[in-house]
Amino acid sequence: MSAAFLEVEGLTKHYGGVAALDGCTLSLAKGEVTGLIGPNGAGKTTLLNALTGLAKPDAGRVTFDGADVTGLPAHRMAARGVVRSFQIVRELASLTVFETLLLAPPHQIGETLTGAMARRRRWWAQEHANAGKARTLLERIGLWRLADQPSARLSGGQKKLLEVARALLLEPKLILLDEPGAGVSPPLREEIIALVRELKGEGLSFGIVEHDMHLVGEICDHVHVLAEGRTLVSGTFAEATADPRVVDAYLGLAA
Repeated sequence: MSAAFLEVEGLTKHYGGVAALDGCTLSLAKGEVTGLIGPNGAGKTTLLNALTGLAKPDAGRVTFDGADVTGLPAHRMAARGVVRSFQIVRELASLTVFETLLLAPPHQIGETLTGAMARRRRWWAQEHANAGKARTLLERIGLWRLADQPSARLSGGQKKLLEVARALLLEPKLILLDEPGAGVSPPLREEIIALVRELKGEGLSFGIVEHDMHLVGEICDHVHVLAEGRTLVSGTFAEATADPRVVDAYLGLAA
């Protein structure tokens, strides 16, 4: 595996008496796609929440791009370049597809009264630039023809693509995807696979929580298998899925 970009050491998170993460240790490499797989209840989504500031770990350490980011809130993690998607897409149903993307870019001058009134020329220039970026992304993911449609009318797979586009407007270094293949038709799933491959080729790094083993096998350079809040096995997809401990974990027989 390449040099670590994000490192997790001994991460622990309890909810009441249940340890959702129990000393989890793993790493994600720069410029690679890393899969995070495991049975239900293994701690995968809790791990994403802890890495993106939505859940503060009880113990352990998270290092990103050489800096300790343990427990930083979501907006500060996003500012450092770590963004995520969600298993259940939370689209803004009343906004169009295009409007949804225009909300994403950071540091928008028009978000403050002072910026909108006193810096009007810069505000309009920034809005024009952001609109151009949004259109380019929608054309790239094949949704420009639906730009004026309400986001709620998109299919499940189209909403997943839109969420990736929204993440890209935040200018990320690392994108964490939670079940990008869930509820997605096979053709759109292949589009998601192709998009991730393209973005990886452009230097982006990914961490992907996924149950669809076809998707994982197609795009992941490295895989961590979680079970009971800990890393059970790490390796290539072939190595991980051939390990008897992984078979036992998925069958509910792990010790």
